[in-house]
Amino acid sequence: MRILGGLTLFFYTLIFIIIGVVFISASLNLLTQEQVVDTVTMIYAASNMKMIVGLTGLLLILISLMVLQVTMGKIQREKTIAFENPDGQVTISLTAIEDFIKRAVRQMPEVKELRPNVKASKKGITIVNRVVLFSDINIPETTEKIQNVVKMRVQDMLGVEEPINIRVHVIKIVHKEEAAKNIKKDEKPQGPQFRGSIEYGNF
Repeated sequence: MRILGGLTLFFYTLIFIIIGVVFISASLNLLTQEQVVDTVTMIYAASNMKMIVGLTGLLLILISLMVLQVTMGKIQREKTIAFENPDGQVTISLTAIEDFIKRAVRQMPEVKELRPNVKASKKGITIVNRVVLFSDINIPETTEKIQNVVKMRVQDMLGVEEPINIRVHVIKIVHKEEAAKNIKKDEKPQGPQFRGSIEYGNF
């Protein structure tokens, strides 16, 4: 598969280089209109050239469809984790794992917000966590604690032996006072509260 991917990349790069050279040559008048007309006329006149051009076009279409199919299949595989049970195959959505990680880290008082991104490949599972931390903490200890908690919870949940790589990216550090103010701002004002009984009648 790697050899096929390398050949496809080389082939597409070569095609785009040729197209770019033709466009640049035309813009600089290095490729005249008469040369273009003569080349097209030669292709139409020679049956062998028609066959070569037709087969080249067909090959380009087939390669494009194959690359699209491989790419879509790879994307689909990366969105789920699959394992075999005695009664059949089981797939788990990566989104479900991300939601599970959010709930698992929600109990940590050092973390204000965590946004995980789970990726699965043949090399294992990679979890990139974008976190917002409070300022009155030790960042190395807190990030290590996040890595341990996430890794332990995911391993316990999935029960897989594949390596799990946990990355933490601190995107913001906030004060608790600032966070409390933001929470109060987000709270919607409550309407008037009524006490006592309400009497219904005809008006």
